Amino acid sequence: MGELISCRNLAFSYEDVDVIKDLSFTISEGDYLCIVGENGSGKSTLTKGLLGLKVPDKGKIIFSDELKRKDIGYLPQQTPAQKDFPASVFEVVLSGRLNSRGLRPFYSKNDKKIALENINRLGIEDLMRRSYRDLSGGQQQRVLLARALCAGRKLLFLDEPVTGLDPIVTEEMYRIIDELNKKENITIVMVSHDITSAVKYATHILHLNFEKSFFGTTKDYKASPLGQYFFGEGKEESDK
Repeated sequence: MGELISCRNLAFSYEDVDVIKDLSFTISEGDYLCIVGENGSGKSTLTKGLLGLKVPDKGKIIFSDELKRKDIGYLPQQTPAQKDFPASVFEVVLSGRLNSRGLRPFYSKNDKKIALENINRLGIEDLMRRSYRDLSGGQQQRVLLARALCAGRKLLFLDEPVTGLDPIVTEEMYRIIDELNKKENITIVMVSHDITSAVKYATHILHLNFEKSFFGTTKDYKASPLGQYFFGEGKEESDK
């Protein structure tokens, strides 16, 4: 599997405060990378950098020649205003094709075909004509995932995709994302606060920490001091 993104000695600041220093890691084709860490550790800032929305203060983000912007889909955290968006499910999913539309004033037949394919892919055909704002939280997340798939066919960035969902719907979302990765070879980069589920599904973990971050396979993470601390072993020692 070839490298899609290589990050070398990255540094980012937020409101003049350093949040990430000297960070290096890679994202390869077929990876399922979970970015975890405490609040304020730089997860969202790093995601913006990887999406080209924020320039690193130091270091480089190198994209493979094989990875184009049109190959990257993004599912952001929802705001209350977005949850109340007055559009049909089909319209929301189709809007994922905006970047591919170029200067054309209208969506093409192919755009609509891709939208329908991803609606079927996520099993939301019966919701297609319904208003997005009338859906449950879990249904809305499926719609947004279908939209992200319309935007990118190789790599998906998912920012806290299960926040606010009940446990059953959360597990279903994790299952869908895992199938996209394992069965369709879509590379996943997920920002999450749920370290337990991250370890269950991810192939690689990037744990951002104020003192010393970790990047490596899930197996190595579980054996690392940082991983052991967050799974209770080191924590129990420190509480004694």
